[in-house]
Amino acid sequence: MQNSYLASKPRYEILDGLRGVAAVVILVYHLFEACGIVLGHAYLGVDFFFALSGFVIGYAYDDRWDRMSVGNFFKRRLVRLHPMLIMGTTVGFLLYYFGKCEAFPYIGQWPWWWVVLMYLYTCLMLPMARSWDMRGWDDTNSFNGSTWSLQWEYIANILYALVLRFLPKAALIALTAVAAMGTIDITFNLDMLGLLEGRFGAPHSVNGGWNLSSHELYVGAVRLMYPFLMGLLLSRLKATLKVRGAFALCSLLVAVMMLWPVMEGTLNGIYEAACILLLIPAIVAIGAGSTVSGKRTKSLCKFLGEISYPLYITHLPLIYMQLAWMSNNPDATTGEAIMVAVAVFVLSIGLAYASLKLYDLPVREWLTEHWLKGKKAKNS
Repeated sequence: MQNSYLASKPRYEILDGLRGVAAVVILVYHLFEACGIVLGHAYLGVDFFFALSGFVIGYAYDDRWDRMSVGNFFKRRLVRLHPMLIMGTTVGFLLYYFGKCEAFPYIGQWPWWWVVLMYLYTCLMLPMARSWDMRGWDDTNSFNGSTWSLQWEYIANILYALVLRFLPKAALIALTAVAAMGTIDITFNLDMLGLLEGRFGAPHSVNGGWNLSSHELYVGAVRLMYPFLMGLLLSRLKATLKVRGAFALCSLLVAVMMLWPVMEGTLNGIYEAACILLLIPAIVAIGAGSTVSGKRTKSLCKFLGEISYPLYITHLPLIYMQLAWMSNNPDATTGEAIMVAVAVFVLSIGLAYASLKLYDLPVREWLTEHWLKGKKAKNS
């Protein structure tokens, strides 16, 4: 029985759409950031992704372990996540040398064979050591910094399969409460474990988690654990809320949450803690408990959901090109900068959609037929 293929369950349309909304806001945030303008708390979109992941993983797999092995679970997750990870890294690799500028001081300082070796290495979802940095931004993937959150996503999947799926509800509640203390530790800058000194992000903020320093590893782990555990808990408890106009309401909440200006000190910590501990779970609960009506809204949710992951994982190499252009053209007019930003926005959406239709879906279909289903499924 454990070798038989399990078909996918029906999807939560609103949650799919909200994932796309968050991905688009992150894209817009990076477009403005490349122009020297910081738009609020767009990095909270990653915490939102982790919460969505926890909920969807619980919904999709909690009741299937009598028919599915750990190995089969990992195969399914690899098929879902890894093809686009390779695509995003490949785009960054192909554009790598075109990004040479003052903003990326390490480009051109490594021999070509090392660049190729690091490309193959990062395609395996392995994090780069800080001393291997080839861009100057201290990321775990010099070709595509967005993959840092996918590395944590992989860790969450491993923890779920090996530990979290066995936990009773009471234990999961207790673990979620402990994880919440980590969020409070960072957002209120308590530093109870002495791991926050010297971190990249400002105090009272979860912004960080993308390299292998001890403080960034701590921030990344904390950012993963509470949202993922809370999403999983919401799924286990079937804690959902039905609200009229849920997609419009939740889209507005996600956009406002991510675009709200960064504040000073403790006030910013209170805001981020409230968003992560309370608002994000509420949005997930509403999105899961509500339905969409109308063909246009359904189509919009479907489109946004389909391009959300391709957009998130492929847009940053294009942002690198925008930033390189800005760095190499310091006298560019505002109009020229806007034109470049609009072009990068359109290219990012186009690349995400093309990657989905021409690469991701065909590759996943092939892997499903030849790797997941296997000979037994074909002969049954």
